[in-house]
Amino acid sequence: MTLHPQAQAVLNLLNEAPTPLKEMLPDEAREAYDRFIVPRNFDPVPLARIEDRKISGPGGDMRVRIYWPNDESGPLPVFLFFHGGGFVIGSIESRDPQCRMISRDTPCIVVSVDYRLAPEHPFPAAPDDCWAALQWVHAKAGSLGGDPARIAVGGESAGGNLAAGLALRARDTGGPALSAQILVYPVTDMFFEQDLPSRMFLDEDYFLTRDQMTWYYECYTPGITSTEDIMLSPSKSANLDNLPFTQIVTAEFDPLRDYGKQYGERLAAAGVTVEYSCMAGMIHGYWHYGKLIDAATEALNLSINALQRAFNDRS
Repeated sequence: MTLHPQAQAVLNLLNEAPTPLKEMLPDEAREAYDRFIVPRNFDPVPLARIEDRKISGPGGDMRVRIYWPNDESGPLPVFLFFHGGGFVIGSIESRDPQCRMISRDTPCIVVSVDYRLAPEHPFPAAPDDCWAALQWVHAKAGSLGGDPARIAVGGESAGGNLAAGLALRARDTGGPALSAQILVYPVTDMFFEQDLPSRMFLDEDYFLTRDQMTWYYECYTPGITSTEDIMLSPSKSANLDNLPFTQIVTAEFDPLRDYGKQYGERLAAAGVTVEYSCMAGMIHGYWHYGKLIDAATEALNLSINALQRAFNDRS
């Protein structure tokens, strides 16, 4: 295993931060996080139409950002996207370039969800918001120019956790049927009850440290006594049958790596079509450093290609 020089350069920048995020107030941490990521992410590509809308959520009005490809002739497939950030930080804005590229290149409608964040809104606020967004997308797909029979979900890190939980919930409650789940370095076991090698050897020096992960789940899961809830840990599901086509992309120097790989292996054993990739030499979070890390483009293109095939299979 060799850390890629581009990943090392980003890691050096991250290590220069004067104050750890966990020592900031939540709003300060969110601002600092976006301030670091946005100028280092991809340049936003132009699209014919992008709209912010308010939809009804369990906590009140919830913002979504909707992206349409330049050719809006449809009906178009729809990709429901959830940003990462440990359920505490992250935003629609910091993942805007990825959503634009997915919409343009798939092509599809992308709906990016501004779900509620912890610690102000601990579990189950985030998955409940994402479920409401899925119900809204399914109900409104036609009016958006979308195809309600071709909806996929996905996200990175915490967003991957939310997407995986959503796929289980949709299956268990009778739909809507999903075309795919796209999981980029997902959190599949919230409490890391298994000490897999990636957790044991990569949780101190490669950005996503044990202390940082502890801060995230202490913010997100205060008072949680059961570790069995599949909305917290999709890997806790005893039944992984009848889930949609799944793509999982991990990073070699990420403590989440082996948990994502193991989840993919269990899905495959249950008969789910799974594509698994591990980006060599990469750290957690590489996906949103498009200007600095070439693998960000490679991984994004993998997901775009997976969506194209999944949507075409349902057309």
